[in-house]
Amino acid sequence: MTETVDTTDTAGTGHAPDTAGTAERAARPGLRERKKQRTRDALLRAALELFTTQGYERTTVDEITEAVDVSQRTFFRYFAGKEDAALFLQRLAESHFIAAVRERPPHEAPLEALRRAVLESWDTIGEAIEEVVPIELHMRTYRLIESTPALLAAHLRRSEETEEEIARLIAGREGLDVDTDPRPRIAVALFGGVMRVTGRLWGAGEDTSVEAIRELTATYLDHVGPALAQKWSTAPR
Repeated sequence: MTETVDTTDTAGTGHAPDTAGTAERAARPGLRERKKQRTRDALLRAALELFTTQGYERTTVDEITEAVDVSQRTFFRYFAGKEDAALFLQRLAESHFIAAVRERPPHEAPLEALRRAVLESWDTIGEAIEEVVPIELHMRTYRLIESTPALLAAHLRRSEETEEEIARLIAGREGLDVDTDPRPRIAVALFGGVMRVTGRLWGAGEDTSVEAIRELTATYLDHVGPALAQKWSTAPR
């Protein structure tokens, strides 16, 4: 005898349960969360447009909130202040880069893994940024940070924390103790120095495209000394 499977739903409608649709709806953020994200993105875009057109120091929180027609209280619900808004996309880009480093295959030497991760990040960051603001606005903001002392100082402080995280990640990849073997921190400091040089040169140039900073980054990383580019781990892979 062939067993018959009952595909009717629990309400007795006679229709098979829409499990795919249910899973898709569960994966999507709820209406409240989508509304909050739209508000945050609108505030961020307004802030960055004002920062890049009239200057970071000359822009007030009142001007940002007026552009979106919300209260100051709403602004501070999403951002700690103007600096937090100005550096928001940089933090997003850093997280994107760290994720790319984690995904590099273990056979790559440390600096090669960092090089490939950063170039891959420049190739793929556009999609993540475009979900929030136009990529062109992000690049203008990047240039603003390079030319605004207060923002550059805050960005460099944040970069130190990121470099420490990456150094520990690299040490873990190589099976090293980051506190007794100096090479992970040295390599990441060297890599960070190259990134700061390329950022400064790109910011002073005429071409502010993603392609321009990617090409400049690749050129400078290609000149990093071969000693640090070698593999360190002696364990078989």
